[in-house]
Amino acid sequence: MPRYTGGCQCGVIGIAFESAAPLAPRACQCSFCRKHNARSVSDPAGSATLTLEGEPIAYRFASRAADYILCPGCGVYIGAMTEIGGAALVTLNLNVFDDPHPRLEAEPVSYDNETAEGKAARRRARWTPLTVVREEAASREHG
Repeated sequence: MPRYTGGCQCGVIGIAFESAAPLAPRACQCSFCRKHNARSVSDPAGSATLTLEGEPIAYRFASRAADYILCPGCGVYIGAMTEIGGAALVTLNLNVFDDPHPRLEAEPVSYDNETAEGKAARRRARWTPLTVVREEAASREHG
């Protein structure tokens, strides 16, 4: 299964995403995603790992049903995560991948009219199972 890696600018948050499906980015049309120029990818048959050296900023808005993960050091938007039925799920910002596949155009999507139940069902069906690994902050040299 292909493995994609990446993370924030300063190295506090790392990602690994495994998916046999072709990358098919979506561009949510909410103001948060538009302002971050996010291109989201996920695969319910894949897997994702967030490696954290410290506590990320978990921003919640609108329905407060997901945490939008931002690096506390460099401010990079990593993706959104939620827990549904005891399962942690994530959608990742393709722009934070080591190879962000800049030629892949994102399909514009809008979730404005979804009910809370519809949003949870969509996320359960489309988002990627998530594992979070917390590590002690390593001393890094910045140059």
